[in-house]
Amino acid sequence: MASGPLSNDEVFNEMNKMVAFIKQEANEKAREIRVKADEEFAIEKAKLVKQEQQNIDAQFEKKRKGAEVAQKISQSTQNNKSRLKVLQRHDEHVQSLFEAAREQLLELSKDKGRYSQFLESLILQGTLQLMEPSVIVSARKKDVSVVEKAAEGAKAQYKEISGRDVEYSINGDLSDTLAGGVKIGSGNGRINLDNTLDERLRLLEDRMLPEIRVTLFGANQNRKFDT
Repeated sequence: MASGPLSNDEVFNEMNKMVAFIKQEANEKAREIRVKADEEFAIEKAKLVKQEQQNIDAQFEKKRKGAEVAQKISQSTQNNKSRLKVLQRHDEHVQSLFEAAREQLLELSKDKGRYSQFLESLILQGTLQLMEPSVIVSARKKDVSVVEKAAEGAKAQYKEISGRDVEYSINGDLSDTLAGGVKIGSGNGRINLDNTLDERLRLLEDRMLPEIRVTLFGANQNRKFDT
């Protein structure tokens, strides 16, 4: 039995059903899209937050290391300054010792008896080193007379030791600012020996300075090897 054509009400109802179905499908699709968008947003947000946190951590670590390096540099600078001050004080103390020694040398030159014997040994030592028939002896102007006397004694001892004769030419060319002693040269002027008290003290300072430092202040803990 064939059905007849739909009435207007029936057509309207069918259309409403179709519209409701389409609307429901659209709402479900929209909900799916919204859920997916929310998930993607959350994932992207978490990724950006993590990336930014990593950047912040990296910057903090960089600044922390920079602060540590700056602190170490500052500490090292302060340590070096303190060490230099200590070394400066050590040097001043050691120099004061050698200044005191020089004062003692000046006192020696005032004792004519001891000074004459000392000059004699200096002249003899230089003469034995030169082994020349003629020797020039330079002294302070105020020491010329005592040097002449010391030279006579040195001449006799040189003859006894070497079996040779020597002639001394004595002058007062040395500065009176020196502590004393003599300079000795060969007659031809090619060889010269500095036997002044100042030079003897300088040589002693060069040789004894490391040992004096250790005696006064102990071994340097920053030095790996002793020289």
